[in-house]
Amino acid sequence: MMKRIYIKDLAKHVGEEVSISGWVDVRRDQGKMVFMDMRDMTGKVQCVVLPNHTEPLEAVKEVRTEWVLSIKGLVNKRPEKNIKDGVQNGDIELEILSIEVINKAETLPFDITSNTANIDEQVRLKYRYLDLRSERLQKNLRTRSEFVQKVREYLFSQKFTEIETPLLTESTPEGSRDFVVPSRMHPGKFYALPQSPQQYKQLLMVAGFEKYFQIARALRDEDLRADRGFEHSQVDIEMSFVEMEDVMNTVEEMITTVVESMGHTIREKPFPRISYKDAVEKYGADKFDMRTPEEKEKGILAYAWVINFPFFEKTDEGTWTFTHNPFSMPIPEHIEWLKEGKHIGEILTTQYDLVCNGYESGGGSIRAHDPEILQATYKAMGYSEEEITASVGHMLDAFKYGTPPHGGIALGIERNIMNLTGETYLREVQAFPMTGRGQTAVMKAPKELSEKQLLELGISIRKN
Repeated sequence: MMKRIYIKDLAKHVGEEVSISGWVDVRRDQGKMVFMDMRDMTGKVQCVVLPNHTEPLEAVKEVRTEWVLSIKGLVNKRPEKNIKDGVQNGDIELEILSIEVINKAETLPFDITSNTANIDEQVRLKYRYLDLRSERLQKNLRTRSEFVQKVREYLFSQKFTEIETPLLTESTPEGSRDFVVPSRMHPGKFYALPQSPQQYKQLLMVAGFEKYFQIARALRDEDLRADRGFEHSQVDIEMSFVEMEDVMNTVEEMITTVVESMGHTIREKPFPRISYKDAVEKYGADKFDMRTPEEKEKGILAYAWVINFPFFEKTDEGTWTFTHNPFSMPIPEHIEWLKEGKHIGEILTTQYDLVCNGYESGGGSIRAHDPEILQATYKAMGYSEEEITASVGHMLDAFKYGTPPHGGIALGIERNIMNLTGETYLREVQAFPMTGRGQTAVMKAPKELSEKQLLELGISIRKN
């Protein structure tokens, strides 16, 4: 059996017989000769059946686009006049000697040879596995994979340890509604899916790992929009014995190393730093795009840090709540204010957001590692001693056992890939995203459970 050759490697085999496998991208029947563009995950090549090859000529006349074939053929140099400069395999073609039909394909519900962005969302997501065959989405997901690989390589080079944290955890106040999971073994009790690994990564600092990361899934029951979904992935990082500058410098170096190695240009280095107050006054928001129209056209990446966020904001009920994260540390000069419960609305936190091209690409802070500071944060929000113990008692207990100062960040993978690809919708950089109404691609969720499943979980559905 002849070894399969990937299409991108065909130019190394000019004058040789080879075997390729893939999909029929385009087929052109010119009577005496039939041309086909074949594609696999590495690219495309033009194939031709010459008039003197009777058997494959008859076979290829039955073939249609998107059929899966295995082809044996001879790699030939194209005549000088037929060479296509700047096109993959533009100087070669595959002379087909035999064809094996591996699988036929029905006519696709939409055209995948051009940009599918304008096709109805419901149709695209119903047939997402076909949409993903399109050149644009293939490129987007491979860009995502390359980004994650390079991030991993950088962090490993800096002595980080990759550690997974649980998906079934406790419902905690971290900013959005939790997705909850009923427990069959503990009727009436629920797990929560993690909005982030926030508490676990801090506990890993207590555990002495010092430098942690993971490519984490985060799930939040929040309103959907173009750049936000129920679930996303993030590069989750935590470091011990650090201050704000240490975390920001590490992340800045990582982002610069990764995106420049992928061929992108950064507008300004080091990344500019702007206070939350100045950002709102200058740009009207803490997420902004500093690029000129010409820089946008060129796909320049304009990164900046936003710092000096307010720690607290007023709720509709007139009480205080955190703006970003209750586990953050105030800036050093405001620690006493927090401990004493004074000037709550003026307290600034060691929060830092990384923005790029109008999107919040990451956010983090130095954490409270002192039990007294964490307790003071919850007291400022009106929690009683009993409520504090019920909510974060396990963290307060952990902090009693020699906790190092620590801080970290979470970088949204989808948001970063949107910047690298120029996409404006989250769904264009995810394999199987949800619709704008929160319905899954391909499969039909959410949907009702059977009576048997509900009975096992001890759940009854109340009609509104």
